[in-house]
Amino acid sequence: MSVGSPGSSEEPVLGSYERHSYRVRFAGGNGFELAGIVDRPRDLETGETLSNVPVAVFSHCFTCNKDLKAIARISRRLAEWGIAVLRYDMTGLGGSDGDFSQTHFTSNQADLVSAIRFASDELGSVTGLIGHSFGGAASLAIAADEHRRPESLQAIVAIAAPSDTVHLANLLERMNPAIAQEGVGEVTIGGRRWNIRREMLEDFRQHALADQLPKIAAQVMTFHSPVDETVGYDHALRIASLVGGESGEAACSLVTLAGADHLMVRNPGDAIWVADTAAAFLKRHR
Repeated sequence: MSVGSPGSSEEPVLGSYERHSYRVRFAGGNGFELAGIVDRPRDLETGETLSNVPVAVFSHCFTCNKDLKAIARISRRLAEWGIAVLRYDMTGLGGSDGDFSQTHFTSNQADLVSAIRFASDELGSVTGLIGHSFGGAASLAIAADEHRRPESLQAIVAIAAPSDTVHLANLLERMNPAIAQEGVGEVTIGGRRWNIRREMLEDFRQHALADQLPKIAAQVMTFHSPVDETVGYDHALRIASLVGGESGEAACSLVTLAGADHLMVRNPGDAIWVADTAAAFLKRHR
C-alpha cells in the first residue's frame, strides 16, 4: 500500500493546527488509576479544539512510559497533523498506580481496553491504535480480538513491535535465572532495576500472538529497523506476513527505519518521520 504525503493538497499542511495537551487520570483495567496525556489539535485562528478528527490511543514499551521522548514526539506531532492522541502509563509505570511486578501481557491488554474506553468518551470514537515495542504487541492483540476491539477501529501503527510475547519471557529468564527458579528476580533495563516475577513469564508464554494476527480486520502499518538490537527485524517480517490472513480485509505495510535504534533516541528525526508517515496512514483509514 502506498502512503501519500501528509502535506498533500487534500489535507492541511503541517502548522495548520496547534497542539493542546493536558493531563488526565482514569480507571485502568486492573483496579488502579492510570495517568495519561491527551495531545489534540486546535484551530490556529479560533483556538477551538477540533472534533470529528481521527482518534488514536498510544501504548508504550515494556518498562517504559508515556513520557518516553520518541512517544512524546510522535504524539505531539500527530496532534499538529490534526489527530487526537491519548498516551498513557500502564499499571505500575510512570504516573500510574499499582505494582509493575504484578503485571503481565494480560494486564497490559486490560489497561489498553480501559484507555480506549476513556479516549472514546473524552475525544470521540477511537479509529487508531499505536504501540511501541511491547505496546505494539498489545495493540495488535486487541485489534485481533473481535470482542474487545472498538467497532470504530480502522488502523494500527506498530513501532518496533514483537510478533510474539514468548521471546521476552525467554530474554528475562536469561537475564536472571532466579526469576524461574526462585519465583522472583531483579533485572536491569534502561539503567533501572525491576522486580520480575515468575507469573509474568508464565503469562507471556501462554499467549500466542502469531495465531491472533490473521484475525485482524483493520489496516496495519509496522515500522522497524533492520539493526534493532532489542526486537529483531524478523518480527516485522512475520507480522507483515500474517496480518489479514483470515479476514481478507486487512493488509500490513512494512516501513523500514534504516539505521534507527529501538527507542529512536540516536536520531530524534526518526520519530518525526514515523509521525509524519503514520499521520497520512491514520487519516486515510478512519
